[in-house]
Amino acid sequence: MGWNNPPIPWRELEQRLSGPERAARRQRRDTPPDPGPVSRRRHRYRGSRELTGPVGPVVPYAELHCHTHYSFLDGASSPDALVEQAVRLGLSGLALTDHDGFAGAPLLAETAKFHAQKGQPLSTVYGAELSLGLSGPQNGVADPGGSHLLVLAIGVEGYHRLSAVMTEAHLRGDEKGRPTYLLDELVDHGRGHWLVLTGCRKGWVRQALETSGREAAGVELDRLVSLFGADAVNVELIDHGLPCDDETNEVLALLARERGLPVVATNNVHYARPQEHRLADAMAAVRARRGLPEMDGWLPPWGGACLRSGAEMEQRFGHHPRAVARSVELAEIAAFDLQAATPKLPKHGIPPGRTAQEWLEHLVEQGFQTSYAGRPHAEEARKRIAHELKVIGDKDFAGYFVIVHDIVAFARSRGILCQGRGSAASSAVCYALGITAIDSVFYRLPFERFISVHRDDEPDIDVDFDSDRREEVIQWVYQRYGRRNAAQVANVITYRPRSAIRDAAKALGFSTGQQDAWSKQVDSWSSTLRPSEHEPTPPEHEPTPPEPVEGSDDDIPHQVRALAQQFLTAPRHLGIHSGGMILTERPIGEVVPIERARMADRTVVQWD
Repeated sequence: MGWNNPPIPWRELEQRLSGPERAARRQRRDTPPDPGPVSRRRHRYRGSRELTGPVGPVVPYAELHCHTHYSFLDGASSPDALVEQAVRLGLSGLALTDHDGFAGAPLLAETAKFHAQKGQPLSTVYGAELSLGLSGPQNGVADPGGSHLLVLAIGVEGYHRLSAVMTEAHLRGDEKGRPTYLLDELVDHGRGHWLVLTGCRKGWVRQALETSGREAAGVELDRLVSLFGADAVNVELIDHGLPCDDETNEVLALLARERGLPVVATNNVHYARPQEHRLADAMAAVRARRGLPEMDGWLPPWGGACLRSGAEMEQRFGHHPRAVARSVELAEIAAFDLQAATPKLPKHGIPPGRTAQEWLEHLVEQGFQTSYAGRPHAEEARKRIAHELKVIGDKDFAGYFVIVHDIVAFARSRGILCQGRGSAASSAVCYALGITAIDSVFYRLPFERFISVHRDDEPDIDVDFDSDRREEVIQWVYQRYGRRNAAQVANVITYRPRSAIRDAAKALGFSTGQQDAWSKQVDSWSSTLRPSEHEPTPPEHEPTPPEPVEGSDDDIPHQVRALAQQFLTAPRHLGIHSGGMILTERPIGEVVPIERARMADRTVVQWD
């Protein structure tokens, strides 16, 4: 057939020539086999159709204790789903307080900004539930040990300090999943910059109340005040409708009054809507490596840990004046736009007294003498490079080009094969710097394919390195820029059909052999298990169980399929990108927490 492709893809041509019956069979197996949990590119949030808030006046309320599914098997809803439900309920603000990290922060910020532009403002607060005194990773046990400290960052500076503390705890821990916090460090970073809530049943105050009584709880409350200051500490009241909630809240409110401390109502949220508690229970069982029957006694009896409206919270906490209103006050103190935390590029390799733009122009001039001087199109190349440098300077991208040049120069100095590729090949500056090997001026390649004055996107220079020696380059970058200013990009490992079936069967108590057998019967994003476009199920409806695939011979039980459908695309854990790295001028661990990777001498940020 030669080199001439038909005007349609070969796959479509085959389907047309094979007849309707075979084409239908081919369509059902159109996607490749499912390899299990993988990293999937997160698409930009596009919003949900016809999402409206409540009609008429609302009771102002901000939810300040909220776990997303980025608490990894300890939360069942995505940040965008929680924001959408908050908008429906007319909440004033929403705090992200996942365990020991900010993995869900970008999506929370993006979604809230989208709805603010539609006239549905929602204040965003960034905090965390810090895991103190862990004896090991939290997976594998029904009720992980240790205690929790719930903190909310006050503005950008508080956020940077909280991120830095979590970074140090993760790097100090001797294994992944076991951060180790130092109390003195928490106080040094947090006093005056964080709001502290007494937290859930694993907070110091509630733990003491449950095990040793009211006086012990008062001692722990006094301890919090002595560490973080009376202005920062708020006594948290939670009502999930459990038998002891009223009594516990009364004792906590009394302790607060005796010390002149404010009380604040939260709902310790783990999912957006009540019906999602079933998924949260299943995820808790997977985290504990047990079936749901073995979790009896460890899980709540109903879906009370959902988002609630201000009116419902006022009704529940009416006998604790100002508890609901206090949530709005705290949100106003702490809220900020995450964009304000954006860091700058590092200035390593730029001589004192020179700007990044001046040094880039110097490097390009050196490269010009090698790449273009004396060639027939040298004058044309000179004009092209001048234009490119102006665009790069106007967009403040010069530092990025200097960094990539330095990395490539190091690799070549060590004889490590490397080559820039992609749209960067359209840049004469990249060619002069030796990053790419294509003369874009000679081949008339448009620079605007790489960087355009009409786009705000940052440039993307992909460089391939010899896979056998890539680790040398990665470790050199760590050494040059420092472990606190360089880290690798995360891969958020999400559920796909095979892993979703396996964990759903595990949660429902089926044997390991049965889990494996059923997971092997699912080999694609079929109509049985396929993630839908972002359009959440309306609150008044339960998820519709999927129908079997036409022609499927598997024997996977209906309840396993239905639960697996809910697992799909949720994050399961953080992985590590093979080569993507983040470099910053201020320690990157102050912008997004850094964790240990399972691979030796690798660290990874929590954002994908």
